[in-house]
Amino acid sequence: MNTFKDLGLNDDLLQAITDLGFTKPSEVQEKAIPILLNSETDLVALAQTGTGKTAAFGFPMLQKIDVDSRTTQGLILSPTRELCLQITNEMKLYGKYCKGLNVVAVYGGSSITDQAREIKRGAQIIVATPGRMKDMINRRLVDISKIQYSVLDEADEMLNMGFKEDITDILSHTPEDKNTWLFSATMPREVATIAKKFMYDPEEITVGKKNESTSNVSHEYYLVNARDRYQALKRLSDANPDIFSVIFCRTKRDTQKVAENLIEDGYSAGALHGDLSQNQRDLVMKSFRNQQIQMLVATDVAARGIDVDDITHVINYQLPDEIETYTHRSGRTGRAGKTGVSMVIVSKSEVRKIKSIERIINQQFEKKEIPDGSEICEVQLMSLANKIHNTEINHEIDKHLASINELFADTDKDELIKKFFSVEFTRFYNYYQKSKDLNVAESSSDREGGRDFSRGGKDSTRYFINVGGKDGFDWMKLKDFLKEQLGLGRDDVFKVETKDSFSFFNTENELKEKVLAHFTDFKHEGRFVNVEVSENRGGGGRRDRKGGGKRRDDKRGGGGRRDDRKSGSGNRSDRRKSEGSSKPRRSNSSDFASSRPRRSRR
Repeated sequence: MNTFKDLGLNDDLLQAITDLGFTKPSEVQEKAIPILLNSETDLVALAQTGTGKTAAFGFPMLQKIDVDSRTTQGLILSPTRELCLQITNEMKLYGKYCKGLNVVAVYGGSSITDQAREIKRGAQIIVATPGRMKDMINRRLVDISKIQYSVLDEADEMLNMGFKEDITDILSHTPEDKNTWLFSATMPREVATIAKKFMYDPEEITVGKKNESTSNVSHEYYLVNARDRYQALKRLSDANPDIFSVIFCRTKRDTQKVAENLIEDGYSAGALHGDLSQNQRDLVMKSFRNQQIQMLVATDVAARGIDVDDITHVINYQLPDEIETYTHRSGRTGRAGKTGVSMVIVSKSEVRKIKSIERIINQQFEKKEIPDGSEICEVQLMSLANKIHNTEINHEIDKHLASINELFADTDKDELIKKFFSVEFTRFYNYYQKSKDLNVAESSSDREGGRDFSRGGKDSTRYFINVGGKDGFDWMKLKDFLKEQLGLGRDDVFKVETKDSFSFFNTENELKEKVLAHFTDFKHEGRFVNVEVSENRGGGGRRDRKGGGKRRDDKRGGGGRRDDRKSGSGNRSDRRKSEGSSKPRRSNSSDFASSRPRRSRR
């Protein structure tokens, strides 16, 4: 492998590389840097998150710009504030010996006036989020008409976040003869479209295969009933005492709820999502980087820009709607040459997605079992033993040894060890001694693809809805309508059948209350839409009026007499009868046995 000096970098940059402790270039750096240094060309580089892409474009840009000029010569667009600041800091470190270098970060949530003032002082390189950059262009606070190099970093993520129009508008204000360097982990159609529109005969490099996951990450999935998802998450955490993880949920609401439940149950957790203020997000990320938070529960959008090298596990509490997003999630671990684990918690209706992900990442998942209580107790016990064995002795204790020895004078060694370890072991044992098996058997057809009709059974609820073909719905349009109304993912509504004036559909049982509550007294285009639970799980047949929502009847389900049946929300059955049924109260030093074991901070 080449050294950084072999790649053609100048002495200023090599000195900074030495200070940073870099010894040899990564694969993407080894491939990209010589191309960008030795030719004026456009470049498309596909490489996973955490493979050193910032240095791959940062060193060539720093070597090529004129630091004696105050003209803006380089523009780097990134999807999030966190990533924007990270790139800016890294560029400053790379260019610490380049006298006169000024790299300015431009992002939302901070004073636009201050940012404009920094640029006016002479910024050779601007690192920006698309939204704030477009705003500054519209206000004529920045001039990018003379830039020579533009970088689209994490291009696929920017497009997934809806920045396509902003990027197009920003690049329209730049010279046609500039060089554009596009770096991305995946290559969806939208990224290819941007490349075709703004790049001329680009060089292409790929580290691994397109969309492929890094080989440093192993992939596992755990099959449970949907209602046991949270209990499975806790067991996976307890089975890995030194876990330092990001847990991904699909929605902001689920993210907050899971984080709150974990904190209440004594875990060191925090939430990261779009409803937090920027100050709150900064505090959460600071705590996570310092490992004061062991389990960061995040949405996909909020997690973009997380750059923490020591993450041991990524846990997919819910699979993403877009399968390609899984590549970004798993890329949060196994960084900087380290290994990591990506875990997926799935219900039977989601298992077939695993096969699709395997094709995209070009790696196989290993099906694993959720550990039982005895396994977790053993793991926790040995973890405690190892920590004690490796603990350095604090000799301030010496002056108290006489009193301690007197207290345990009649206790032999084995009994003393048992007493000592029982302090921790008893808490886990009491919590898990009657725990049930959370694992679900997988049938041969579970991982096969196909239409929605392959799903159903006792784990799902079938509904009747009083709209159909006469209302302009086919099965696909009805599915999209239900997903939009309920805020669900593409696979959460299935087994959709449409008739002329009514239809049927299924969801997992855990969504029943939400579905019935949403369609209570619900109007669409001026008429009431009624949803009830159907007795016939295969479609057709009469409805089970007991579980339905409140309904208004007329010829088409609209006005008329009020039918005051019980809504689904009045028949709640999830009283937490099983493991974790009532959240154990948080323990104190004298209340070990009565509580679920609290997690100690690292």
